[in-house]
Amino acid sequence: MKRLSRTFTITTLSLLLVGGGTAGAVAASASSASGTAASAAAAANPAGFIYGSDSWPVPVTRSSPTAVWPMTHLSGNYGGYIGMAGNWARFLSCSTGNFLAYAATNGAQANDNFIHHNIGIGTGVYWYLGGPGVDPHWNNTSSAAYNWGVRQASLTLAAMAKIHVTYPVVWADIEQPGIKPAPDNGWNNAYTSPCSGVVKQQHIAAAIDRAEFDGFARYITTHSKYKVGVYSEPGIWTSIFGTGTAAQIPNTYEWTYEPETANLGARPSGWCLSGGTGACARFFGGVTSASPYALMWQWSGGGGVRNPYGDYDQIDVARTPK
Repeated sequence: MKRLSRTFTITTLSLLLVGGGTAGAVAASASSASGTAASAAAAANPAGFIYGSDSWPVPVTRSSPTAVWPMTHLSGNYGGYIGMAGNWARFLSCSTGNFLAYAATNGAQANDNFIHHNIGIGTGVYWYLGGPGVDPHWNNTSSAAYNWGVRQASLTLAAMAKIHVTYPVVWADIEQPGIKPAPDNGWNNAYTSPCSGVVKQQHIAAAIDRAEFDGFARYITTHSKYKVGVYSEPGIWTSIFGTGTAAQIPNTYEWTYEPETANLGARPSGWCLSGGTGACARFFGGVTSASPYALMWQWSGGGGVRNPYGDYDQIDVARTPK
């Protein structure tokens, strides 16, 4: 998940996973380099933490049909998978930005570890949320934004009905991906139409953005057994919601993606890279890593810090809500 070129990511991962010809040589070389780096990491994860992945496929292999799925290219067991349940641009049939980052194989592997071996969290989902500015019914009001959030939440639950979801938190993916048709995903600008890429109004009030998230969250929690969380990071969060009341979500579950590294040898222990001695995860909206609402951290693979395989996450299983 997260910003910049998805085409590069899809193509690269497809080659790595197929493993034929030149691609096989690339994968073998990358695997060797990653394995060496991973073995040099300083410390194992503390109790409660486990590595997992999200979005596009990552290679996970095991030794036998009954064995536990390991965290291939890292350490420990495969702890969980978070996939994209849907995408606003795909729902609206835009010709760009309409990707669906879901890896059914990884989901099945995570569920197998969770269900049969009591390891990790199994499978969870996120919805790639379009902001008020890509609402087909945009009119610059909080009520319209709220209803757009409700509409996307309804689509999320409908998509989840077709997936074996075991994780109790549904993630609202709130980001500014820098890709067409709306580089800001409609959070800061309103467009002439959702797929046009043509801005008709610059700046959307933080209160209107927050109304949309509130609509999404309320619909999920009142129409299902699931709780709601946000995937974002401090800089993006404040650029959308500011620093006032609209930005405060101290009692909302969070999944951050800063900082990140392309070096799998610098994998985290707890909430800090390099075995617990490096840069630490940064949450937002009034939540810190000490909060029970800080649940996950995408520490490698997103955006411009791609590793050879995909998006890797640090998951605090001990904080999984009941």
